[in-house]
Amino acid sequence: MIDWSIQGEELANCNCNFGCPCQFSVLPTDGNCEAAVVFDIKKGHYGNVKLDGLRAAAVYKWPSAIHEGNGEMQLIIDEQANVAQRAALQAILTGEDTDDMATFWWVFAAMAPNKHETLYKSISADLNAEDRIGIVNVSDVFEIDARPIPHIMNGTPHRARINLPNGFEFGQAEAACGSTTTTGGAISLDKNQRTHAHFASLHLTGAGVVR
Repeated sequence: MIDWSIQGEELANCNCNFGCPCQFSVLPTDGNCEAAVVFDIKKGHYGNVKLDGLRAAAVYKWPSAIHEGNGEMQLIIDEQANVAQRAALQAILTGEDTDDMATFWWVFAAMAPNKHETLYKSISADLNAEDRIGIVNVSDVFEIDARPIPHIMNGTPHRARINLPNGFEFGQAEAACGSTTTTGGAISLDKNQRTHAHFASLHLTGAGVVR
């Protein structure tokens, strides 16, 4: 397999309650899973291809729990990426050159056999994990607006973390409140309004999460 590594920041918004049942090996809140995700790559490579400074995004949709499969997905890759970088990100984000079940990209791709054509778009991402604030715009595809979870009593920012010592996506994430608006692309999301979001620092290779 080609050696690769990705280090960067992730913001994901799904349709479930805060905390996301998947993180606790529990069925989805409404029985299905819909998500939009952005990856802000700080440092990365795929073989000799450098990936520093690029971004990628994805929209996923499953009719039931992710592990039950039959989902659909669409990748969006930074339009600034060259031909080699586009091919590299396509391979990584679809689980190629990855040990079986070692990363969430491998799992998501395996559980989403309905893969739509990859798009190449402008991707902006202003992510502040410490304050749980994030604004994402994937041109003509989707927007994410993430904010702190409001405290149930007084609406002040509530802070909670998800810690996964054996996770295949991240080790720790900041939980947030997110909303996604799809504006184009092949997959429409209509349940992701003030639902679970998380910010996470990623460090992944073909062997899984680097701890």
